[in-house]
Amino acid sequence: MQTLKQIQFAVIKKLVIVVLILIGISYVTFSQPFPFILGIIFGSAISALNFIELANTLSRAITMPQDKAQSFTVTKYFIRYIVTAVVIYVSIVAPYINIVGTIIGLFIIKIIILVTNLLNDKHYFRNIFRRKEDESSGQ
Repeated sequence: MQTLKQIQFAVIKKLVIVVLILIGISYVTFSQPFPFILGIIFGSAISALNFIELANTLSRAITMPQDKAQSFTVTKYFIRYIVTAVVIYVSIVAPYINIVGTIIGLFIIKIIILVTNLLNDKHYFRNIFRRKEDESSGQ
């Protein structure tokens, strides 16, 4: 089983790869790619920091008593959302950062985690491609 740091490193590595691919695509797609690239970098950096902070919060919370852990995690939860709101606000206000790029950057890590977990579960894909007739004849 992977340790928490190994999982974090693997997700962050995939995030960097996807961001680099998106930067390359934006150079080909847009005539002025710099604001979009800044948005992707800004959003994905904050998303990665929020991901690391979530892991740290949960690691600390499991060692606390239940009532203290609950208030601690809720406080950290709201802090992460306030940081995300500030990032979106800055992206809206700053003319040199594209809001769409920022929002894409904020969502990239969530998509990476979902896709990674879906591709690692072999039973999930077996169940998708299994026919209804196969299920009824096996019983």
